[in-house]
Amino acid sequence: MPRTRSLAWSELRIGVLTIIAIVIAVATIFLLTGGRGFFWQRYNLKTRFANVAGLKSGSPVRLAGVEVGTVTSVDDFVGEQIDVTFEVNESVRERITTGSTATLGSVSLLGESAVDINPSVEGTPVPEWGYVTTGTSKGQIADIAEQASQSVAEITKLVTDIRLGKGTVGRLMTDEQLYTELNQFAATAGELTRGIRDGRGTLGKLVADPAVANALEASLANLERITAQIDAGQGSIGKLLKDDAFATSLNGVTASIQELTGRLNRGEGTAGKLMTDDSLFIRLNAVTERVDELVTGLNAGQGTAGQLLKDKQLYENINGAVTDLRSLLTTIQQDPKKYLTVRISIF
Repeated sequence: MPRTRSLAWSELRIGVLTIIAIVIAVATIFLLTGGRGFFWQRYNLKTRFANVAGLKSGSPVRLAGVEVGTVTSVDDFVGEQIDVTFEVNESVRERITTGSTATLGSVSLLGESAVDINPSVEGTPVPEWGYVTTGTSKGQIADIAEQASQSVAEITKLVTDIRLGKGTVGRLMTDEQLYTELNQFAATAGELTRGIRDGRGTLGKLVADPAVANALEASLANLERITAQIDAGQGSIGKLLKDDAFATSLNGVTASIQELTGRLNRGEGTAGKLMTDDSLFIRLNAVTERVDELVTGLNAGQGTAGQLLKDKQLYENINGAVTDLRSLLTTIQQDPKKYLTVRISIF
């Protein structure tokens, strides 16, 4: 009996040590996995990416940079995109909401990827197996390398075109005529600059002659003064801009002109009838033709008035008769009894 009791205690001691080792191993695993927690402390979520380069099962899931879970599946195609399933710790459920976004991040320069989630306290928590909204991913190493390759290809093509003389730079490097013309242009520009610096021409005087600069400054000052007067409502233009009464009067004149134009268009009044009544125009045209015919006859010397205008002898006769009549009237005024004697006879 004593031996049997000793053997049972040894077996019990081994079992206790085994349990302690298992507890230590579990605690070690828990410490190594960070904040992921035990499997009963996690829940599953999903997201969807157009490209999952470098992402695989076991890749970390980070919330604001803190590792809170792992990727469990990256092989479900949905159209042209891929569903990614991952599990995270229950303790962060309140921070992964409908306002959060999931992007594809990088763990190292070797191309290993991770799922980065942006925490948000707005919205409602995403339920288990729900989808986290996909955000815009930052540039990955592969994308940067691809862009660098494209840039190198573009640079190579550009250098080739330049060597072949394509484009302005290519022609400048290969076309002697273009180089000569550009050299001449540079010489002309240099000469023009020297002329301006020496005070030649309008620009040169403006740069070198203080009097021209002062005159320009005075003109600008006058312009500023006129602008200030206009803004203050001085002068006709200022009143037009500032004086409501002047503007009202101008509006009244405009309205009167519009009313007059309307009456003319409706054929009211003499001017309106002249513009719209064909019969009045025809009559006026006929009168004009008669006046023209009369003036033509006068110029041709027809009739008494025409002969008076054209016949010099008739003009001199009439002028002489008028002169004699004036002389007779003068003589009568001097001695009226001689010419105005009245005799009365009685039978």
